[in-house]
Amino acid sequence: MKKFSVILLILLLSFVQVFTQVVVPDKDRPTELDRSVFGLGASISVGTGIGISFRHHLPSIMSYQITAGIIKDSRNILYDIGTEVQFDLVRGETTRFYAGGGMGYFYKGENSNDLKGPFRVATGIGLETKVRESLHFSGSLYFTYFTNGQILPLPSVGMHYYFF
Repeated sequence: MKKFSVILLILLLSFVQVFTQVVVPDKDRPTELDRSVFGLGASISVGTGIGISFRHHLPSIMSYQITAGIIKDSRNILYDIGTEVQFDLVRGETTRFYAGGGMGYFYKGENSNDLKGPFRVATGIGLETKVRESLHFSGSLYFTYFTNGQILPLPSVGMHYYFF
């Protein structure tokens, strides 16, 4: 399983490199967006939520994201809600590198929550790159704290369509 995970990570990073050209920021170029940008998509993060995602990049170096998901079968319900805040460290024409953090609440069960660590807090770094004009892919590595005391470095991925 570890071998498969390493190969998958290498392939994912290779894919991102194909669409990415990192630009070193000019001293004259602004380091922040001059207007708000909204995005809708999907995000998978064990720390900050799995499901449909809304992202708002403010006219600054900060953005926030809200994610929620729900799945129900005949007996059990699984749902989560989470939020994330990101601060741009480097922003190029097609890529941005950010530091972020967030939290999420996860529920799994029939009448009570069966999860041992349902509330999670995560912090780490991430990279977002433009795949098409308005379609962006993001990946991050967050150190995630579970309320049962466990701390794990966990990846997260997302795909968002931005309305410029």
